[in-house]
Amino acid sequence: IIADDLVNQFGVDAVRYFVLHEMPFDNDGNITYELLIERINSDLANILGNLVNRTIAMSNKYFGGVATNTGVNEPVDDELKAVALETPKRLAEKMDKLRVADGIDEVFTLLRRTNKYIDETTPWVLAKSEDTLPRLQTVLYNLVESIRFAAICLAPFLPETSEKILDQINTNERDYLDLTTFGLYASGTKVTEKPEPLFMRLDPKVVLANLEKEEPQKEAPKSELPEITIDDFAKVELKVGTVLKCEKHPKADKLLVSQVDLGDHTRQIVSGIASSYTPEEMVGKKVRE
Repeated sequence: IIADDLVNQFGVDAVRYFVLHEMPFDNDGNITYELLIERINSDLANILGNLVNRTIAMSNKYFGGVATNTGVNEPVDDELKAVALETPKRLAEKMDKLRVADGIDEVFTLLRRTNKYIDETTPWVLAKSEDTLPRLQTVLYNLVESIRFAAICLAPFLPETSEKILDQINTNERDYLDLTTFGLYASGTKVTEKPEPLFMRLDPKVVLANLEKEEPQKEAPKSELPEITIDDFAKVELKVGTVLKCEKHPKADKLLVSQVDLGDHTRQIVSGIASSYTPEEMVGKKVRE
């Protein structure tokens, strides 16, 4: 699998996410088209992309895209805010220990909690009554603000996606160091009217079929040297000798001159290894003729 081919097929941020999140800390990891497609669909399309798209769509549907904080709060809001405020701290702790995948998990914990917040507050129900519209405005504001927190935290890992999200919610508040206060997103800001899908769900069968068509037929590399027969190989004589004496070449700083005992005779060998070995280190070493 070639990295450029993955980027052309799935996009650079999807590849970044998979490599950073799926490769175990200090261990080997596996990468296949199937695993990459599965992770794009489950995490990037469902958890992240769907959340951003739903939030912007509801803001446009109910309030013309304007996110306003009316201050009509309920306890469930405090739970969401607490998770949002803890996320940058937890991310920093994981990154201090080089636990990149665990750090990304902290951001996705916030995204999952934000998705759950939608189910808990049921914006579509609040929209049915004039009396609950102020509450709906605060709910949608909290959703946008939570998304802002997540997008800023994702910037080191998914820079292009982070930028798209922050552009779509139309915010200038993009500083990681300012993620100590929930509510910096300017009340009354208008989100984009036409949200751009961040990640599309992929049909594994279709993608794999297309990849198979595009995969060039690779032939085994041909050796530039002619092959020899086993009879010719049997004529080859390999000898191992011991360096008896070694000194620097009198006219070349990079060369060492060694006297090698091959058993039935002694041979002088000149080697360009002076930058790696001293004459004293060579004495007694085994070398092959």
